[in-house]
Amino acid sequence: MYDQSRDYLKYPTYSLRPKGLPVIGDPEEEYRRAGNLQSQGAHAEALTVYSRLARLNHVDSQFQLGWCYTKGLGTEPDYTQAAYWYQKAAEQGHATAQNNLGWCYEHGSGVEKDLATALFWYRKAAEQGYVLAQRNLGLCYYNSRGIEQDYTQAVFWYQKAAEQGDATAQNNLGWCYQNGSGVEKDLAMAVFWYRKAAEQGSATAQTNIGWCYYNGQGIEQDYAQAVFWYQKAAEQGDATAQNNLGVCYATGYGIEQDQTKKICWYREAAEQGYVTAQNNLGWCYENGSGVEKDLAMAVFWYRKAAEQGYAPAQRNLGLCYYNGRGIEQDYAQAAFWYQKAAEQGDGTAQNNLGVCYANGYGIEQDQTKKIFWYRKAAEHGYVTAQNNLGWCYENGSGVEKDLALAVYWYYKAADQGHEQARNALRNIVDQRFPPEDKA
Repeated sequence: MYDQSRDYLKYPTYSLRPKGLPVIGDPEEEYRRAGNLQSQGAHAEALTVYSRLARLNHVDSQFQLGWCYTKGLGTEPDYTQAAYWYQKAAEQGHATAQNNLGWCYEHGSGVEKDLATALFWYRKAAEQGYVLAQRNLGLCYYNSRGIEQDYTQAVFWYQKAAEQGDATAQNNLGWCYQNGSGVEKDLAMAVFWYRKAAEQGSATAQTNIGWCYYNGQGIEQDYAQAVFWYQKAAEQGDATAQNNLGVCYATGYGIEQDQTKKICWYREAAEQGYVTAQNNLGWCYENGSGVEKDLAMAVFWYRKAAEQGYAPAQRNLGLCYYNGRGIEQDYAQAAFWYQKAAEQGDGTAQNNLGVCYANGYGIEQDQTKKIFWYRKAAEHGYVTAQNNLGWCYENGSGVEKDLALAVYWYYKAADQGHEQARNALRNIVDQRFPPEDKA
């Protein structure tokens, strides 16, 4: 059972990078000297110079002193002191310090966490054109951090940062175009911005543009190009891309089929905790696909994904318990995991949970709940449940007997090729219209 998926937006840790602003006068000589000392690794001496200049209200030195305390350059890390000096520089209009101070308030680093104050400082820096602050402000609007969620404003600030070449903002802007968040949906524009970011090496954007090529979204479907971009991102450690590249090797889409490489990439992603890959790897072990069949290992990987809430893995783990595959048969555990997956809308699990209620396997027998779960699965189009529900209506099991509804559900299943449902329909016709009554 192969599963192709992608992740939603991934936001990296905000950058805190020094950016000196030109000043004039004697303090500048000292400031340059401190910079030279720092570049030579003499951080303690540089810190001494920055400290002296900072106390003389030299704005760049105030920022650099904050940076030293953040990174532990020439001193032990001291986030309180870092925030203090960022504040001093921010109040003098230093854009990078304003952004960093915003980050401190957003994450409670050296100051009490205060999202509204974080937003205030991000905005100060963003309005000066500072690209990281523009991106961070966009993130705040997108994720409702310190302000009411506003996708339009998120797009506005992502656009500002994207036009300055910020790869994360470019990727996020592409995501907004793909999903119509704060802007009219435009898949071609999504591809445009994904490509901008991908060509700068953003693994998330590389995965996203790979997904677009794979699914023909905003661009002509091209499996080879999908593989090209998935490979780029996978080699950077992006788990979604690693899983998706595994799918391509499994199916031979865009690349020569290779079961060994399929397993290699599934494993890379699975070991990072990526649930789809964990489930896929479990399936491979269960079925001996690309690896030697090992039911215990199948259970191991299904459990890894199931415990993270991944419905297909919960259903698969339930099946292992139900059938005693790779683990001792345990109907109660089977029902437990079926329930988990069923509540997330998994049709197979809903039907199987109905079977447990029908027979009292691992759970108290309950015909009403049996019908409830059969109906849930049947309405999702799950063919076995449609046939089961038809049988219940035909025989009055858990519901009042209703031949019309039995025929309705049998037809649903028969239309999907379910042979038992077709036979049931033929039997109903034969019972209602005996051979002697037929023309």
